[in-house]
Amino acid sequence: MVEDGASPLLFYWSGFQATFSIPDWKNVIYGWEIFLPMILAAYLLGSIPFGLILARLMGKGDLRKSGSGNIGATNALRTGGKALGAGTLFLDMAKGFLAVFVPFVYFGPDVAFFTSLAVVLGHLFPVWLGFRGGKGVATTMGVLLGLSGLTGLATLASWLAIALILRYSSLAALVSIAASPVLGWYLGGPQVAGVAIFLAVLVWSRHASNIRRLLRGEETRIRLKRSGASS
Repeated sequence: MVEDGASPLLFYWSGFQATFSIPDWKNVIYGWEIFLPMILAAYLLGSIPFGLILARLMGKGDLRKSGSGNIGATNALRTGGKALGAGTLFLDMAKGFLAVFVPFVYFGPDVAFFTSLAVVLGHLFPVWLGFRGGKGVATTMGVLLGLSGLTGLATLASWLAIALILRYSSLAALVSIAASPVLGWYLGGPQVAGVAIFLAVLVWSRHASNIRRLLRGEETRIRLKRSGASS
């Protein structure tokens, strides 16, 4: 309930919170001994730059100085080939999955809601790299898989289908992530849809330059034989 005289913003937020089963932020304060360590752990896990680490271990140099300069799977594919791209994709998805699946099992959905945001924020803004990270697509996919297997698989399948048909990695990511709240609502429930909305906003905001290039017709296509894609 919203008290008389409350701002319209608070009114709409209360409606959104109720519709999507968004946990009250006060839970973090009241249960800080559980919430805060889990949120911090999820952020730190998300901030591990697996693409950067794998590239150096495989002798491919610094991803930040090659291709688009992004540390994610697409630039890893472009810079180091299929093995590096696949390894980065798997590990970035795995950290998203673990950051929500483990808290969900042991502490419930409210803790998992906050860790799902924290792990993606860690990937986007890693403390180790001056808060300049990736674009969060693979980690978001992992989060969705951890929260709802069907939602994650459907989102991943839509990304793969669009990428293979249109050969734009960024467009595939934008469309599939935008569709994830709807998929989450029907396949995972209101809270999964709520998480997907927040993550979609984060991922889309990190793809601003890709969106501009897509609108200008300048975005790089995926090349199946010679690995290359937008990032």
